[in-house]
Amino acid sequence: MNEGVEWAMHSCVNLSWVAPERAVTAAKLAAFYELPTAYLNKQLQALARADILTSTPGPRGGFRLARPAERITLMDVVTAIEGPDEAFRCTEIRRQGPNADARTDNPTPCLIDEAMRHADLAWRRELAARTIADIRDQVEARAPGRPDQVRNWFENARV
Repeated sequence: MNEGVEWAMHSCVNLSWVAPERAVTAAKLAAFYELPTAYLNKQLQALARADILTSTPGPRGGFRLARPAERITLMDVVTAIEGPDEAFRCTEIRRQGPNADARTDNPTPCLIDEAMRHADLAWRRELAARTIADIRDQVEARAPGRPDQVRNWFENARV
């Protein structure tokens, strides 16, 4: 999984603390964590294509959440950045090499493929069960002043 997923999730959490009528530019979102703006902007655009964020052009434009944080799952963000494909792709290497099972009609499933699909499904279910709001709420419980710090930084940053 690329680092863009982490950046996208943090950006969504930070946007959840900004007033819904306010947009934050990609430059400000990137500057907050000292990230490259162009690369973060690609992640933000992917989130906008997935209807997780809205993008408003112009001098007062930027990004905001397209729906409440309670309705944005971590799986939504992962899928927007990484795509919907499963993490593991079985290439049937057991059918290669000196001890290969060359029978193409072998109905026995690859046990490694089965195990990886099972793990992938568990991972996807866990991410689908957690929302940006869940993360936001946990951050607020651990660091109650964080939302105000984030809001103030975005309001006062000269980026």
